[in-house]
Amino acid sequence: MTFTVLTTALDALRHVTTVAVDTDRLDDPTPCSAWTVAQVLFHAAGDQHAWASTVGSGSLPSYDPFNPPRQLDGGVENTIAKAIEAASGAWAGVDPSAASVSTPLPPMPEMAPALAAATCALDAAVHAWDVAVATGQPTPLTAALAEQLLPAARATAEPLRGFAYAPALPVQADDDPASALLRYLGRNPHWTPDGT
Repeated sequence: MTFTVLTTALDALRHVTTVAVDTDRLDDPTPCSAWTVAQVLFHAAGDQHAWASTVGSGSLPSYDPFNPPRQLDGGVENTIAKAIEAASGAWAGVDPSAASVSTPLPPMPEMAPALAAATCALDAAVHAWDVAVATGQPTPLTAALAEQLLPAARATAEPLRGFAYAPALPVQADDDPASALLRYLGRNPHWTPDGT
């Protein structure tokens, strides 16, 4: 795949999924307060299928990604693997030099390919962070990755506030790029499962 930021984000999503499944943490709470770890992962899979079906070919999931189930017959790890495979295949067919590519985002139906790939990566990376902090894993959201994702966040978050993103939180003086990105997306970078 040509879009390295997306490859990095999808790899992060795959990794945190494997650890969550291996440690049986799928029912744990997450920064997405209404959803368990499994539900965040099913949501993330659904989002990747939506991107894949828009930029390439593929099918949408059989469930509503914004009302994700707690379990599916196919299992979490298999569901994520299929979504990543669909996304990787779809983006492999996108010409990075094209004028634009279609997106599944209602406020921005067309974007430059690099921005669209970063926006798709933003979704995968932030949900990988959700799962990592919920299950006690190291954060996959490095400063370098966050810096690559911030332009996509700034281009797309505002029209999606209250639906996909919460209101932005105030930036703190000691925030690194990952913390600043998370706050911009309405997430507390110091979130813990017990609320401390």
